[in-house]
Amino acid sequence: MAHRNTALDDTLRDYLVAHTAPEHPAQTGLREATRAHPHAGMQIGADQAQFLALLVKLLGARQTIEVGVFTGYSALSVALALPADGRVLACDINDEYTRVGKPFWQQAGVADRIDLRLAPALQTLDAELARGAAGSYDFAFIDADKTNYDNYYERCLQLVRPGGLITIDNTLWSGSVTRPAQSADTAAIQALNDKLHRDERIDLSLLAIGDGLTLARKR
Repeated sequence: MAHRNTALDDTLRDYLVAHTAPEHPAQTGLREATRAHPHAGMQIGADQAQFLALLVKLLGARQTIEVGVFTGYSALSVALALPADGRVLACDINDEYTRVGKPFWQQAGVADRIDLRLAPALQTLDAELARGAAGSYDFAFIDADKTNYDNYYERCLQLVRPGGLITIDNTLWSGSVTRPAQSADTAAIQALNDKLHRDERIDLSLLAIGDGLTLARKR
């Protein structure tokens, strides 16, 4: 019995992507449009996007949150998994990056499901809480500045309903979490991982998908 994850070289990764759920042409187009971006490594992989979409469908989600949009591939993937009346509250501060994804959101016919808020995410999430939206969301995906991960998590935990799911990207941080922290980002992820391990408000799974993906189901 294997006790370690299978190492993914480029050939095996291509095989994985080819044998998971097929992408919408707009997803493929947006991935290609992002490939040459100097920060292209910030984009999640196609396999992770398909996994998030499946989780959204399993939850029967309608109201979702994304903290950290980049060029919009993950927002597009979640929006495609939502029903026609679904919504992604997409939080980012960079118009240049998010502008890349907008034509592909339109191409996929889901632009009306993505509510892009260009403002600091904590400001947007606090505004949602102030308007009485606590417990009204089904799903959240956090993939933004690491030093604010705990703040984003706490806001999202208030905003999602019991039984709702918070997903957090980069929680293995290229293996840096196993070593003494050399950066504020690493220290923040280590602290959050330790906190979540003890957090009795959630059911937890930390998966070796992408750069580490945490699933936290609100009890």
